[in-house]
Amino acid sequence: MENLIIITGPTGIGKTELSLELAKKYKGEIISCDSMQIYKKLNIGTAKIDLNETSIPHHMIDIVEPSDNFTVADFKNSAKKIIIDINKRGGLTFLVGGTGLYINSLVYNLDFTETEPDYDYREKLRSLLEKEGSEFLYKKLKEKDKSMAEKIHQNNGQRIIRALEILKSGNKKGDNFREENKDYNLIYLGLNMDRAKLYEKINQRVDKMVDLGLVDEVKNLLDDGLDKNSQSLKAIGYKEVISYLDGDIDFDEMVDLIKKNSRHYAKRQLTWFRRDDRIKWFDRESDRLLSHIESYIDSKLV
Repeated sequence: MENLIIITGPTGIGKTELSLELAKKYKGEIISCDSMQIYKKLNIGTAKIDLNETSIPHHMIDIVEPSDNFTVADFKNSAKKIIIDINKRGGLTFLVGGTGLYINSLVYNLDFTETEPDYDYREKLRSLLEKEGSEFLYKKLKEKDKSMAEKIHQNNGQRIIRALEILKSGNKKGDNFREENKDYNLIYLGLNMDRAKLYEKINQRVDKMVDLGLVDEVKNLLDDGLDKNSQSLKAIGYKEVISYLDGDIDFDEMVDLIKKNSRHYAKRQLTWFRRDDRIKWFDRESDRLLSHIESYIDSKLV
């Protein structure tokens, strides 16, 4: 059985910094589990690590063009191959990030091969999610398939959307939402901290992104011909800048909206991950965080 260490938690909490320290100690390699860091040229808004400034091997960063679509199935297939390769070389895999669907594709036996994504339908559902909320979509799902709805939390908008996609295709085969994957010895770490302090860290992070040139980054992407409706530009930070560039909101409104949406995203992430009782939670502010985590990892490695 292969060891797989997962480090997750809400956006802005410091997963990357911790992963670098742990990967150095355990001679590990890091697989990014961030649905936006896969894209080339999206650097500032994704808080992407500068690979030139670390000796730790990283995977699943800068692997596709901003105009490309990339699915959870694509992530799962690529990540599984990387994990096998790392283990063959005697390394230890760290899966690091906050994209819950990416993590779930590995820790659960989710079968994505039967249903191709319907991007037009998905965008319609995402618009409904933003306008009406997840409970509205959940009610639609429950009306269509009560048994499938019961497997999903009503606040989990992304999984509700995926379930509706599957139902629209008429193909439910292999949709095992909660069958645990036993292929890995999971060492599943979650980071949390006082909510008010986390939100302040997020606000400061957004200010830093803006200072580093987030608006220019988006301008350059659009000037290069990237369609503003591309999947990559749906990310928090990018979509708000586009609204600013389109004249829909002013600069201060843009910054406030990025902060607000980032805080809401952090809250949704915590709701998502708290449902998995395999996660061992650690206080990010603890003076003994590193030693506590190392002791836990050492007790779980096989």
